[in-house]
Amino acid sequence: MYTISNKLKTFSIILIVLGVLGVAYGFMTSHKSLEEVKTMLAQDGAHGGGHEATTEAHVVAGVENQDDNTHDENAYDATADVEQGSHDDGHAAHVQEQLAKRPWSAMYVAAFFFMMIALGVLAFYAINVAAQSGWSPLLNRVMEGITAYLLPGAIIVVAIAVGSHYIGHHNEIFIWMNPDVVADDKLIQNKSSYLNIPWFIIRAVIFIGGWSAYRYFARKFSIAQDTAEPGDNRYFKKSFRIAAAFLVFFIYTESIMSWDWVMSVDPHWFSTLFGWYVLSGMLVSGVTVIAMVAIFLKSLGHLPLVNDSHIHDLAKYMFGFSVLWAYLWFSQFMLIWYANIPEEVTYFVTRIEDYNLPFFGMLVLNFLFPLLILMNSDYKRIPWFVMMCGVLILVGHYIDVFVMIMPGSVGDQWFIGIPEIGSILLFAGLFLLVIFSSLAKVPLTVKNNPFIKESEHFHY
Repeated sequence: MYTISNKLKTFSIILIVLGVLGVAYGFMTSHKSLEEVKTMLAQDGAHGGGHEATTEAHVVAGVENQDDNTHDENAYDATADVEQGSHDDGHAAHVQEQLAKRPWSAMYVAAFFFMMIALGVLAFYAINVAAQSGWSPLLNRVMEGITAYLLPGAIIVVAIAVGSHYIGHHNEIFIWMNPDVVADDKLIQNKSSYLNIPWFIIRAVIFIGGWSAYRYFARKFSIAQDTAEPGDNRYFKKSFRIAAAFLVFFIYTESIMSWDWVMSVDPHWFSTLFGWYVLSGMLVSGVTVIAMVAIFLKSLGHLPLVNDSHIHDLAKYMFGFSVLWAYLWFSQFMLIWYANIPEEVTYFVTRIEDYNLPFFGMLVLNFLFPLLILMNSDYKRIPWFVMMCGVLILVGHYIDVFVMIMPGSVGDQWFIGIPEIGSILLFAGLFLLVIFSSLAKVPLTVKNNPFIKESEHFHY
């Protein structure tokens, strides 16, 4: 039976403490006065043109033509200057709000990313149980341990989303939660019967309740099967039935969750492919973490019956789901680009112009690297190689979530700095602490599963 080591506990706690410090620093430095924001924008303009360059050009033009202008023209210039100043104040106030949203958004991205991993593992676990797969029972406890993070992780995601509205002023990650924005936006008003905080919370309770209920009973029946008499498969059959029912519930709620928790950050935009796109990233991230945790446990002398064929199969899923993710990314991008409808292309225009490096960089990390690295069958059996590829995939899918959330909340005022890194450390530490504590509660190898012998002798 696995016992979580003091070193791993200490490491997780250190990550959490460092993360808390990074997040606290982000909040302390995010609230700037309007004058500070104006100074920052002026400095940016001096280096890269922008608003200050426009203002300077206007002033210079006014000086050059001063001798030729009439009194009325001078009055017009003065009025224009006042309008320009008002515009600059409005822009500065908008940037001020975006900067205040940055630490909230950084926390939300990291929280959603780790919750997404746990949910992806739960779906993959249910698929294997419903399909009665023979290769995976030796990994069941690893999957059950990872899914322990789902309930606290999902609650944290919703708490951050709603908390960004109620704590502070104009910190909302989701602009449809801001009544001032909704009052001036006809499109959001038309969606307000769906996009409102009470219904957002109610739907979240349904999602989280259903996912957590399945996870609770699946683990309960799995442990009960361990102590069942030989040949008594009652609990296995119960696991099969609830897995099949859960997958129907999951495919609906995952899509709606992706609309609520991700796509509604940009409430003017929608894509009918979005639920599938989020699901593909969820599955590849989940399978990657299963492989990494299994390899880590084997390195400590646990899971002795898990062989290189099991790792090979997990790496095949990493490869396959990476290709699926790339296919859905391209399908969504190509169709919107080809149709060239203004209200649709604005989603990608914003990301290409303001997030060019992460937007295209994640394609390399999430598609090209897995395609080239995991194409070779022999490499899929090498633990350190799979671990290295897994790190790249997880970094790539964190960036994917980052690019989905940040443009709609902070606009072009983004940077991967202390708030973002602190948030990753915070939730990575919490994730590790929860899953390894869960793994330590029961034996790592299931017993009396009707497919356990097939899993033990699995060779590819």
